[in-house]
Amino acid sequence: MAIDSSQSTYFPPERSAAKILANFWPYIWPADNVRLRRRAAIAMALLLAQQLAAAAIPPLLGRAVDLVGGGAFTVATLAAAVGAFVVVRLLQNAFDELKHFFFARVAQRAIRSAALQTFRHLHSLSLRFHLDRQTGGLSRVIERGVKSIELLLSMMVFHIIPTLIQIILVSGALWFLFGWQYAAISAAAITAYVFFTVKVTEWRLQFRRRMNAADQRAHTRAVDSLLNYETVKYFNAESEEANRYDESLTRYEDAAVKNRTSLSLLNIGQGIVIAAGLFAVLMLAGADALRETRTAGDFVTIYSYVVHLYLPLNFLGSVYREIRQALTDMDAMFSLLDEKTEVYDSPDARVLQARGGEIEFRNVRFSYGRREVLRGVSFVVRPGKKTAIVGASGGGKSTIARLLFRFYDPASGAILIDGQDIRECTQESVRSKIGVVPQDAVLFNDTLRQNIGYGAFGADDDAIEAAAKKASLSDFISQLPEGYETRVGERGLKLSGGEKQ
Repeated sequence: MAIDSSQSTYFPPERSAAKILANFWPYIWPADNVRLRRRAAIAMALLLAQQLAAAAIPPLLGRAVDLVGGGAFTVATLAAAVGAFVVVRLLQNAFDELKHFFFARVAQRAIRSAALQTFRHLHSLSLRFHLDRQTGGLSRVIERGVKSIELLLSMMVFHIIPTLIQIILVSGALWFLFGWQYAAISAAAITAYVFFTVKVTEWRLQFRRRMNAADQRAHTRAVDSLLNYETVKYFNAESEEANRYDESLTRYEDAAVKNRTSLSLLNIGQGIVIAAGLFAVLMLAGADALRETRTAGDFVTIYSYVVHLYLPLNFLGSVYREIRQALTDMDAMFSLLDEKTEVYDSPDARVLQARGGEIEFRNVRFSYGRREVLRGVSFVVRPGKKTAIVGASGGGKSTIARLLFRFYDPASGAILIDGQDIRECTQESVRSKIGVVPQDAVLFNDTLRQNIGYGAFGADDDAIEAAAKKASLSDFISQLPEGYETRVGERGLKLSGGEKQ
């Protein structure tokens, strides 16, 4: 991972599509969920059945045309031909809907699992990582990553795989029913189409990447500015913030315009290739009809096959582009999962046994990069005693608290609680034994009841109200129209500084 410190924006290194899909595969085919694997297998079987039904339609239509064109038919034979055509069309539609029915749970579970794993992993990363990150940029990475999973599944299952099956079935049918020349022309047109689409789309990806980078910077700037709304107002900085936001929007605008104009070039080229392939196949069919080696029904069948083959190719450019972008967005999210946890529990970590609560720092050294903050710090806080740590700004006062909570581990030395090195204890047990009043009064954008009970999960209303009374909050809360259900706003902005404390 790389953090662009100049822009405070998250840009992961690019990885191959194969590696991205390898990371993604366990979400689609989970080893511990047989039901989801069964649903995925049924959906794939229905997809194949749908394509087989679609491949059977053109010959049935051609047969009906020959019956009508020949004039020698009965109502019963025409009804049988048309009826078979209608039934196969109905089956095709039914298989398509059933495919969506069975695959919906697989797709949504994959999205949920990937998003949840990323969210949990972000909470497991060290404070050092989160001090370098920008909330807006990271949230954008996760948001686009989750959306890209849904998009990729939709494109792969409902566009790419069906198109590949169509190419195989239609080319085989053309060769088997009408000769290798028809299959060869179709194959040449498809090859030219795919080659042109891939090359132009790869060239266009630079504009999409610029769009993403500009979008991420703009989103980060907007979130950062709105989170610090009061500060902006204090310094009359609305115009400055708007100008900085507009700089990012301008970059996005320029990249978006280039992205759209290059799309027109792609669409025009694709149209030319498809038109040329269709012209060549129909001219061959027309020449065979003139030699009376093909009937009118054969001509209609060939035309239906070719249209059936080329129609999904119209979307290949946009589908390929969206898949490439989805892979890029997924890679950005999965790259977060590659971030190594700096502070972790050892395999034999034990639960901290707090007795009196004695805290000892023993020759502790710690650095932020090259800047050493603590140089052999040693002190003991006796049970029941108060110890003040004073010093200049940047002297390491907050760092001592962070080390005690194991947000970091010291470079050397040891921190002990009741004689137990906290590096040998689980992080959860260490933090559960320590109460903290943060320097900044931090509140979640939720109700007063939820904020008071945060940390004591499962506490009932009586316990929460008793805690509020001990903190001299009950009178203040009783004066609010919604009482304990009052929402405090983002970071508690609806409350004064004293009320938050």
